[in-house]
Amino acid sequence: MKVQLSDHFSYRKLLRFTFPSMVMLVFTSVYGVVDGFFVSNFVGKTPFTAVNFIMPFLMILGSCGFMFGTGGGALVAKTMGEGKQKEAQILFSMVVYISAAIGLVMAILGLLSLRPLTAALGAEGQLLEDSVTYGRIILLAIPAYILQYEFQCLFSAAEKPGLGLFVTVAAGITNMALDALFVAGFHWGLEGAAAATAISQCVGGIMPLVYFARPNSSRLRLGKAKFNGRALAKACANGSSELMSNISMSVVSMLYNIQLLKYAGEDGVAAYGVLMYVSLVFQAAFIGYSVGSAPIIGYHYGAQNHKEMKGLLQKSLTLVSVFAIIMFSAARFMAEPLSLVFVGYDEGLLHMTVRAFSIFSFSFLFSGIAIFGSSFFTALNNGLVSAGISFLRTLVFQIVAVLAFPLFWKVDGIWLSTVAAEVMAMVVTVLFLWVNRKKYRY
Repeated sequence: MKVQLSDHFSYRKLLRFTFPSMVMLVFTSVYGVVDGFFVSNFVGKTPFTAVNFIMPFLMILGSCGFMFGTGGGALVAKTMGEGKQKEAQILFSMVVYISAAIGLVMAILGLLSLRPLTAALGAEGQLLEDSVTYGRIILLAIPAYILQYEFQCLFSAAEKPGLGLFVTVAAGITNMALDALFVAGFHWGLEGAAAATAISQCVGGIMPLVYFARPNSSRLRLGKAKFNGRALAKACANGSSELMSNISMSVVSMLYNIQLLKYAGEDGVAAYGVLMYVSLVFQAAFIGYSVGSAPIIGYHYGAQNHKEMKGLLQKSLTLVSVFAIIMFSAARFMAEPLSLVFVGYDEGLLHMTVRAFSIFSFSFLFSGIAIFGSSFFTALNNGLVSAGISFLRTLVFQIVAVLAFPLFWKVDGIWLSTVAAEVMAMVVTVLFLWVNRKKYRY
């Protein structure tokens, strides 16, 4: 039986509705991990370091998709909850068209600034050349990359999370198959890995565009759009926390790379790359749940169903806490096997990566609350609080910790800084939830 946004949500129904979004984001992260696996094992350590060195910059450009997807999705869901279906259709179309246009601009700006920015971050020699080679190919697909991120969020608002999962799996399988063909089969090296990723992003971005442009069984369809500056500003404000979160994480990753080059050399950057691949997969479960549940929260907020909102918050905090314990346990248990998969060919690098895992894994115990809390306030159309949580979690706390901790604990301090930042972010999130409970009556 189809689950609708207007339903009452038990634990079972909530998991049923959000599960496709969780799997969707986890799968997106997994095929990124496969990309890293092929580069590390078939191309070499320096190209693998280059991919991880340039990836934060590419993710900054793609993060606009999350801003439009989460912010626009929350606004569309709220509008549907108010019974304004036609207005929701117009808002949906406007958000998609504008984000596609912005993607083209981002691609051009990215190509122009790629080499000087990479050099400014400290890359030189072969690391610089490999970073530019990989980045140039990926940038060609940035418009599709933005749409892919956006539709991952909008499928839930359209009550089609299962279809979103299908599209993501199709894109992921494309990437994995082409990685094996281009890198392991044809030996095209870094260019082959980049081409595989770019093509898969086109699959993930263009397939939903075709679906929503045609008559379909969802609640949304692309059609004529009317520019609404106020609504666009509201959508951007709502999604600013997700934009800030992605940009901040990318900026902080660049800072981590700079610190690691200083304290541990290229091996440190490579070890951090492995951590980020695993972290992307584990954090994707939190993000996927938050993305999947946001339209439900937004709908009931628009319908002023405060009892259901309170139940959704309580159930969500319980589920996120259970996920956190599972992920921490998995990270501790799988630290060495995962490290062996990526860097088993280098004993020194392997030892450093396993050591990093043993410290970094504690961050999974705390990160889910802040991720969900930020998304919760986005769903309530409170972009200010949502952005505040993301800004503190992904930028302020991280920067302070990664600059200060290595002064006392060297390389271990870099791994520990993420844990400290997540603890502080969780405390801030709980405070925001407590302070705003009477305002939103949850």
